[in-house]
Amino acid sequence: MEKDMRELSKLITEIEGDPVRARDILKGMKLRDIPVIGVTGVAGVGKSTLVDAMIKVLREMGKKVAVVAVDPSSPFSGGAFLGDRIRMKRHFTDEGVFIRSMASRGALGGLNDSIFDVVDLFRGFDFDVVIVETVGAGQTEVDIAYVATTVLLVLAPGGGDEVQMMKAGIMEIADIFVVNKADLPGTDSLVLSLRAMLEISPKKEWVPPIVKTVASSGEGVTDLIKEIERHEEHLRSSGEIVSRRRRNVKKHVEHILRNEIVRILGGHESVDADELLMKTVDRLCKEVKDRWTGK
Repeated sequence: MEKDMRELSKLITEIEGDPVRARDILKGMKLRDIPVIGVTGVAGVGKSTLVDAMIKVLREMGKKVAVVAVDPSSPFSGGAFLGDRIRMKRHFTDEGVFIRSMASRGALGGLNDSIFDVVDLFRGFDFDVVIVETVGAGQTEVDIAYVATTVLLVLAPGGGDEVQMMKAGIMEIADIFVVNKADLPGTDSLVLSLRAMLEISPKKEWVPPIVKTVASSGEGVTDLIKEIERHEEHLRSSGEIVSRRRRNVKKHVEHILRNEIVRILGGHESVDADELLMKTVDRLCKEVKDRWTGK
């Protein structure tokens, strides 16, 4: 297992350094269909502490967990600050847990472009669950919805007009609302605001539940894991997992195309970007689709 984790770390480094290399690494790799849990929310709501508590519960269930935590980029090196890994240090010696920090590199969606390939790489290893924690969340930072099968939006009391500020954007991608730090004043008010928002939202087959947690003590985290499992079951029984996968593949291909066009056009300004797009889109769509079918 230790050897596998060293190999995994090496492959992630290669993917981050050269996105084109990811296609060679993932080609022919059999990808397992496992839950990918996205954890997003504004800074200060306790996302990393929550992820740490989730890992503990998942390991008690016997599940092997891979975590990629997107940290702010250093303005000097462009690398991650590694804050999330420090907060999850109690799992460092657990061979059933793999934790990797990635720099956001200024990505507006809260995720590094390499995240799509890294998550696919995790599917090729012996993990049962993947957790992706974003660097933060604003109204436009919704890329996590194109990576995760279940998106947790983490909020905390004391944010004032937080729900009002966020509902026009990222609120719509939440599959589960997590009110963390639920031992603080203002928790009930926040829960009532969320319920009121859900009442006036367009009716959907899946109504996002609201789960209260105190991640620092682990309170409510087991209930959260049960809700995640319930949502994963809903995706499969309703068939929505297929449409989500197609949507995610489309977004993934868009990222690949953008990176490839930027790479090819560098120093070749006379190249017609539209023509290049038409020539590569079918090939790349097939390439990403083949990862799921193992061809």
